[in-house]
Amino acid sequence: MGYGGPEVLPQPEEHPKARLTHHTKSRLMKRTTRKQTLMATAILAAFSLPAGADMPNDHQASPIVIGHRGAAGYRPEHTLAGYALAIEMGADYIEPDLVMTKDGQLIARHEPMIGGTTDVATHPEFAGRKTTRSVDGVEVTDWFASDFTLAEIKSLRAKERLPTLRPGNTAYDGLYEVPTLDEVIALAKQKSEETGRTIGIYPELKHSTFHAGLFGNHVFENKLLKKLHQAYGNSECAPVFIQSFEVANLRYLNKKTDIKLVQLVDADDVNADGSLSLVAPYKQPYDFVVSGDPRSFADLLTEPGLEFVKSYADAIGPWKPYLVKTVDDGIDRNGDGRLTLNDRRVDGSTGVIERAHDKGLLVHTWTFRNDSSGYGFTDPVTEMAYYFELGVDGLFTDFADTGVAARAAVATAGLEERQCHDRKHRSR
Repeated sequence: MGYGGPEVLPQPEEHPKARLTHHTKSRLMKRTTRKQTLMATAILAAFSLPAGADMPNDHQASPIVIGHRGAAGYRPEHTLAGYALAIEMGADYIEPDLVMTKDGQLIARHEPMIGGTTDVATHPEFAGRKTTRSVDGVEVTDWFASDFTLAEIKSLRAKERLPTLRPGNTAYDGLYEVPTLDEVIALAKQKSEETGRTIGIYPELKHSTFHAGLFGNHVFENKLLKKLHQAYGNSECAPVFIQSFEVANLRYLNKKTDIKLVQLVDADDVNADGSLSLVAPYKQPYDFVVSGDPRSFADLLTEPGLEFVKSYADAIGPWKPYLVKTVDDGIDRNGDGRLTLNDRRVDGSTGVIERAHDKGLLVHTWTFRNDSSGYGFTDPVTEMAYYFELGVDGLFTDFADTGVAARAAVATAGLEERQCHDRKHRSR
């Protein structure tokens, strides 16, 4: 999944369910001291739970926690060690971004470019492979997975993509191979057996238009479906979601599979007033650019846009600022003497969650991190709990343990509040 920027949507007319959302928001962010104490206690209790611990019986249909590229906050992304750690921390799904090798194998990498996530630059035998290609209309000079066979890819080792942000992860540089999709599926199945939990996979088709230009139309998609159907069958009940920022590939897949499909929705940045900045290549799906379709990513979240998405997908995966409006009003809310995105004022739901649910679409949002990108929040547990309370059906996080703790905190706080209400009702 790519990085996006805060999105700004025109403020919709208040939907009836939006009023409920505003009430939910006030219960989480501005609730009474008693309720704050319940949540704080629940958060502490949640962190003491073992990974994958069962929630109260009335919360079985709980939202999912997706290990974003594995456990990217703790290990280099897209490694079997990172995926295994996310599962150990309680993630329900692990997310491999997929690209293709020269010999048509599906491997887990953040992008077709592998210079930032492997040690390829230290291999003199591959120095001549560095080249320049256009990816989503942007000229990029790097090493590309499509110029390497799987055997050559397996001679490389993964490294931390964000060493400045996550210096501790560099201790694992050079230790792990680049995994194939087959290996990710095998790991998920193995861990499902070991833990007694169903561990799903959430593959992303990276840059279908780019891959089509190299390998032919839908070769990428067909290879993925063959693997998934062999491993899980052609069923909407399979523990699999297929995601993409493009649209044509998902519409094609909708005719070929019953496995659940997710339309990702990107943006470039969040403006000071809470609106989203839509600048290429984050303005619109790249297949729209190629076909001349004028619709932007934001257009896909309008009423007609969601109706369109509903015709081929089961869920939307918007960048989180599409769901919650935050405003930079110049107030240092956390009192650290600096104005950062953590200090933004949280104005509440934009109505996208409610509109999507009205269409029967699930909402999975991204990306939640302990070390960055907390728009309007300093504490990551509080941020994730806020989105869970708004009604998201799942979230992607680099820190699966934090996501699991936030979900548990919401469930526990809600149960305690209902029990308190029941006691008061019986005492009357």
